[in-house]
Amino acid sequence: MIAARVMASLTPGEHVVRLWVGMDGVKPLSATLSIRVEGEGGPEDLLGVEPKYFENFVFLLACGLAQPLSWGVMFLRSPAGDREGEAHTIRVWDLGWGALTECDAERGEMLLGQRVQGRFLDAFGVHSEDDGDEDEGEDGEAVYPPGAYTVR
Repeated sequence: MIAARVMASLTPGEHVVRLWVGMDGVKPLSATLSIRVEGEGGPEDLLGVEPKYFENFVFLLACGLAQPLSWGVMFLRSPAGDREGEAHTIRVWDLGWGALTECDAERGEMLLGQRVQGRFLDAFGVHSEDDGDEDEGEDGEAVYPPGAYTVR
């Protein structure tokens, strides 16, 4: 659902989504997904992805979301559009505790500013209203920060 929400927000052009997922003591893994959008910016636009890269990206994202103790970052690089002198815009999400949290432009630049060039924008939410709140849910296990598990 998250990949679908990201893709539904894309304008025509070449976009790249990158994801890094890690856990303490383990080297982070990464996945890159190039997305081509052809059309006029409407619901009939055609999306193109390479299937093997899409599968790798979705698998790594699912692993990061399924393991609450993992951490990472996902960012979307998009064409700047009509803005002269800018090649790309960047949106960033922070992965932690089984969720992707949208970053504002300032936090996104703090996380990736040395690695990625472009104009940072506030990211949009990628979780649907129907995803539910696991802390209140009866179907899932509640996820709390490490301090909640510490014996005093």
